[in-house]
Parts: sequence; structure tokens; C-alpha cells
Amino acid sequence: MVSLSALSVNTVIGAGIFALPATVDQLLGAASPLAYLTAGIAVLFIALCFAEAGSQFEASGGPYLYAVTAFGAFAGFEVAWMYLLARLTALAAVSNTFSSYLGYLWPGMQQGIGRLAAITIMIGGLTATHLAGVRPGKVVNNVFTVGKLVPLVIFCGAGLFLLHLHAAPVGAIPGAYPLQQASLLLMFALGGFEAASIPSEEVIHPKRSVPAALLGSVGLVVVLFLTIQVVAIAALPGLGASETPLASAARGFLGPAGGLMLTAGAVLSTAGTNHANLFTGSRILYAMGRDGQLPPRLAWLHPRYGTPAVAILTYATVAWVLAVSSAFAKLAALSALARVLMYASTCLAVPVLRRRREVSGERGFRLPGGLAIAAAAVGVCAWLVSGSSAREVMAAAGALTVGAFVYGLVQFRKHSGDKVARVTAPF
Repeated sequence: MVSLSALSVNTVIGAGIFALPATVDQLLGAASPLAYLTAGIAVLFIALCFAEAGSQFEASGGPYLYAVTAFGAFAGFEVAWMYLLARLTALAAVSNTFSSYLGYLWPGMQQGIGRLAAITIMIGGLTATHLAGVRPGKVVNNVFTVGKLVPLVIFCGAGLFLLHLHAAPVGAIPGAYPLQQASLLLMFALGGFEAASIPSEEVIHPKRSVPAALLGSVGLVVVLFLTIQVVAIAALPGLGASETPLASAARGFLGPAGGLMLTAGAVLSTAGTNHANLFTGSRILYAMGRDGQLPPRLAWLHPRYGTPAVAILTYATVAWVLAVSSAFAKLAALSALARVLMYASTCLAVPVLRRRREVSGERGFRLPGGLAIAAAAVGVCAWLVSGSSAREVMAAAGALTVGAFVYGLVQFRKHSGDKVARVTAPF
């Protein structure tokens, strides 16, 4: 369960937290911790829905599997399609952020051949660890998680000890609109916890481990992010104007070594996030191949390592092409809304899956308070959608249409193959 929680934490804590405090401070000033509490509660509602759904399955697939079971193959395909687009876009974007941060330490890695080499070596190295088996991938994931947490924990611990937090400015209660904008931003920053729900086939006792990992990782990250914001406010006057808020704040009370530590932490954080992304994204491809939603070849398992090698290589190759070509920028407007639609599908699936479990007599994690939490989670998703731009809505509609076309094409080819097999079968 520890490694599964590390996978979820590794996915959530990416490069964003190293710049996020300044953005939230611009919106709310000293009242910004309120946004973390609001977003944390909202994300917890959604995570609780994932926990109940995840406690009913031992197969890999996460939100894709929940949608297939509750609403059918087409709905499941669309959920997986949107999730893959969002994850591939994120992996490509974070790969470029990785080369940018690396450029602070080694100039020349931010552009040209240096950028190409940095992205290629990073994605290639992560792909190799995943191909080598679950155990090496788990070890690397745990190392990345510890590597990114240590600088942040030192930042928080030293800040709480050295700074006069009681003298930090206290902001007035913010208006509803700026609080909504900051909370929406933080909810997207807290996204990724669902990673723990995807690789169930490679987890010991998934029906127990998945809910515990989901809720534990969400709680840990919310507390960590909230503490980071409080320390940053106290350490750096004019936080909202800083382009490197955590590194600048750390230099203020830890000296130059503190700034370097946070920069190195950002490099590890981006690489670690991509490691977790590559793991979960490839497992969605594997699950779709396993279920006949995409070519069955994607479900091929390496005879020695037991890993979905074709799915891993396919996912990594597409991500590399997007990253080095910067084509991911054209899909950026899609990423946030695609994640919300995936969250909504799982929250809506909870009542259907609960009735299924009651009929079968299965046991597992169950949301307290009936379906009130599931209803609240659906409301949270609707709130997130209401904050989306017209560009994001159009991008999502276009992606769903393309997904429907791909689904129809795959089904047509599959049924055509079945007819050919029946016609040519011997009597």
C-alpha cells in the first residue's frame, strides 16, 4: 500500500507546486490558505467516490473500468480516450518543464539539441524501468517520491521552526469569485490521485489497498500544500510577484543552499511525475487492449517481466513525439476539462456500482451518509465545468467526437474480422 500511495503522491506533486504559491497569492493574498482548504474538501469528495468504486475491482483500468461496468463499452472508451489525451498532454508538457529546470543547473538543456537530449534520455530511461518489471518501477517511483518530498518537507519544517508565523499577515475573507478561481486552480493541481486506482492487477489485495492509498495520498498532499503556502507567505513578502516563489522563499531563511535544494527538487519532481504518468497511462492502454477496445496487441505481456511492453512502448513513443514537437500545446486547453469529465464519470458510476454490489453480495469500502457524498462530488465536477472556457469546451467536444469515430472504426474492424472468421471456418 505504501508504494501505491507513493504512486499517487508522485503523480500529484509535479512541477506546479514550485510555482503555485505565487499564483494563488495573486488571487487571494494572505487569505490564500482558505483556497487550499476549500479545494482539499472538494477533492476529498471525489477521492471518496474513487475509493468506493476501486474497492469493487481487482482488474486494472480504474475510471475506464468503472465506466465500462456502469455505463457500457462506449462510455468506457470515451472516458479512457479523454484520460489518455489529458495524461499524454501532461507528460509532454512536464517533459519540457524538466528540460527548463535542468537548464538552470546546466545551461544549454533548455533549447536545441540539449532540450532534445534531455527529453529523450528522461523518457527513454523511465520507459526502460517500466519495461523491466513492476519491482524496478516501484523502486524508482519510491526514490522519486522521497526525492521530491524531502526538499518540500525541509522547507516546511525549517519554515515552521525559523519563521515567526504568528506575525504573518492575515487576509480578510475573500469574495466568492476569487475564491472559486483559486480553488479551481488548486483542484487541478491536486489532480492525479486517481493513479492509485489504475494498476489493480499489479497490487496486492487491491480492494483494500486502493481505497487506503487514494484517501491517504489526498490527505498527505493537501496538508503539505497548505503548509507550503503558509510558510511561503511568511518567508517572502510580495510572494505573488515572484517567478520562483519556493526557491526565493527558501533562500530567504535557508540561504543559497536552500534555493538550490528547491531547484533540484523541482527537477526530481518533474521526472518523478512523468514516471508515474507513464505507468498509469500505459496501463489504461493495456486495459483497453485487453477488453478489445483497441488492438489486442496492446494487452501483450512480456513473458519474462510480466509487463505490458507494447502498451508501454506505444504510450512512451506518442508522448515523446508530442514533447519534442511541442504539439502538446495545441491540446493544452483539453487537459483540465478531460480530467473533470473522467472524475464525473466515476462519481456518477458509484450508485450503479453500489446496486451491482448489493445484488452480488460483495463487500468493500462504502461511502458514509448514503449517496450524499457522491452527489456532492458530482456537484463539485459541475462547478469545475462552469469555470471552463469556451475554448476548453470546444476542445473537449472535438476530442469526444474523434474518440467516437475511433471507437466506431475499431468496432467495425473487429466485427468484420469476426464475420470473415465465421465464413472461412471449416464445417
